[in-house]
Amino acid sequence: MKTRLMLLLAAVATLGLVVAACNTNMNENTNANARAPANANMATPRVEAPTPATGRGQYSEEQAREEREKAKANKETIGQSLDDAWIHTKIVAKLIGDTKTPERNINVDVVEGAITLRGNVDTAEAKAEAERVAKETEGVKKVTNQLKVVAPSKPAKNANTSKGKPSN
Repeated sequence: MKTRLMLLLAAVATLGLVVAACNTNMNENTNANARAPANANMATPRVEAPTPATGRGQYSEEQAREEREKAKANKETIGQSLDDAWIHTKIVAKLIGDTKTPERNINVDVVEGAITLRGNVDTAEAKAEAERVAKETEGVKKVTNQLKVVAPSKPAKNANTSKGKPSN
């Protein structure tokens, strides 16, 4: 009986060592697989980390060209660098998403990281918010705020009425 018990304990101990060794080996293989696929026929997609300076990741020249075309249609200026187009994209997106800023009334010019905000806004708060958004955008070096605060226009009175009475 003692012999059986000793053999059983030895078998369990051996099994435990085998399992531990397999787990260590599997971890090493997993780490190796992270560096290179085990099957040469399997394609591993290449994922590039965002560029540290701008965080623009995989923002492409094609996307920058499209952004420049949209900016030109809105009478905005974007410099020729990929970073300028990326900065423009980020600022416009932030202004659209901010309920305090009327993005469609704000032109955003970006040249070599320098931002110029142009257009009309309804309140001083909207002007300040647009400037804050631009200044807090990664990659921006300078912000010039040329936004003008203009009171919203009131609807025109009906020309067919005189002193509240309709004319005939």
